[in-house]
Amino acid sequence: MLCLTSPFVSPAVADNGEVNVYTYRETKLIQPLFDAFTKDTGIKVNIVSASSGLEQRMKAEGANSPADVLLTVDIGRIDEAVQAGVTQPIKSEVIDKIVPAQYRDPDGHWAGISMRARVIYASKDRVKQDKITYEELADPKWKGKICMRSGQHIYNNALLAAYTAKYGEARAEEWLRGVKANLAQKPSGGDREAARDVAAGKCDIGIGNTYYWALMMNDPEKKPWAEATRVILPTFEGGGTHVNLSGVLLAKQAPNKANAVSLIEWLVGEHAQQMYADQNYEYPVRAGLAVNPIIAGYGKLTPDALPIAKIAANRKVAATLVDKVGFDN
Repeated sequence: MLCLTSPFVSPAVADNGEVNVYTYRETKLIQPLFDAFTKDTGIKVNIVSASSGLEQRMKAEGANSPADVLLTVDIGRIDEAVQAGVTQPIKSEVIDKIVPAQYRDPDGHWAGISMRARVIYASKDRVKQDKITYEELADPKWKGKICMRSGQHIYNNALLAAYTAKYGEARAEEWLRGVKANLAQKPSGGDREAARDVAAGKCDIGIGNTYYWALMMNDPEKKPWAEATRVILPTFEGGGTHVNLSGVLLAKQAPNKANAVSLIEWLVGEHAQQMYADQNYEYPVRAGLAVNPIIAGYGKLTPDALPIAKIAANRKVAATLVDKVGFDN
């Protein structure tokens, strides 16, 4: 459980020169961004970082919450915050202009600030094809050859929710049963471990997010896992690659609302977007910016056109299907 005490001043005496950010991103990953924002604007950023429970904390704090902005990853976490009732619409012409509609909440409660794709880590030695569709993961030719983390993890939940949004619940269940039949082992570990198991010969393909492969390349211990694999950007048949978001939300109470909106708008500016691309190995939501060279090496990303909000709307159905087919058993 998170402690409900806070280093911030109470909303009644909020300092106009500050903004309070609750974040699921590791502080060390985003501190350079906030330092740059402070340098550009003079607004100090106070940070509370956690791996879980921030929506519940904000809800418990209620009207006394010092939070101005919630910074999070994955549509799952984004949707949970909205459902908890701790956000308010972001009214910003800047956001509406820069962030494509498919990466924004139709009601304005969240906006994407960077993208990551759910991709395939393929064995360099054993996988000869360079194109794979998501539908193909259920093909019996991959029987005993797929490694991945829990089907209930938010990253896989979003992929299944996207499949469900595209094809309906019945076809999504059929697909999930096919993928389960192709697993080399019980779902476990994380995305890095999927690459590890491919490198060890336990499976031929692993499912992971784009940035993990890049992070492994910069980690001497895990670099051999990445070097044994190559990233394939899968697509839906007749569509593009499934992407998810790092997102930003405006807190319902937001004692420093003007500064919060300034930060949110700054995060989609060219400076911040390029920092996200270069330092966090993610794809900018702002058009026209270059991605990190490692990420560029995967090939050109063509994101699927499915609005992220439709993925959010199918999350519960996806979670139910995972249990129904016993995917993690």
